[in-house]
Amino acid sequence: MSTLPNCLRCKPANTYQDRGLYACPECVHEWSQTEIARSSEARAQVNDVNGNLLGDGYTVTAIKDLKVKGSSLMVKVGTRVKNIRLFDGDHDIDCQVNGIGAMKLRSQFGKKAPR
Repeated sequence: MSTLPNCLRCKPANTYQDRGLYACPECVHEWSQTEIARSSEARAQVNDVNGNLLGDGYTVTAIKDLKVKGSSLMVKVGTRVKNIRLFDGDHDIDCQVNGIGAMKLRSQFGKKAPR
């Protein structure tokens, strides 16, 4: 049995293949194998403020105070965020910040921390 990729737009695992294209029944998005390769290449090219290449599982340090939208909380300078996940979009880092919870950050406001 072959494994089909998850939808590139809404991420469910119930995709199907139709005439060489992959399709998602939930969001009606269709894509080809070349689009999968293009999205993984773009995701792999996320850089921090200093130009260092970031990847899934890396640790990032905040370079300035960041206000949390819709809250009075702030991510302070020097806050270390461990085990990040990268994805496409304006805020390209998905992470869990201690004391705040799950949030999305822009890579331009973080620098790669030594492991």
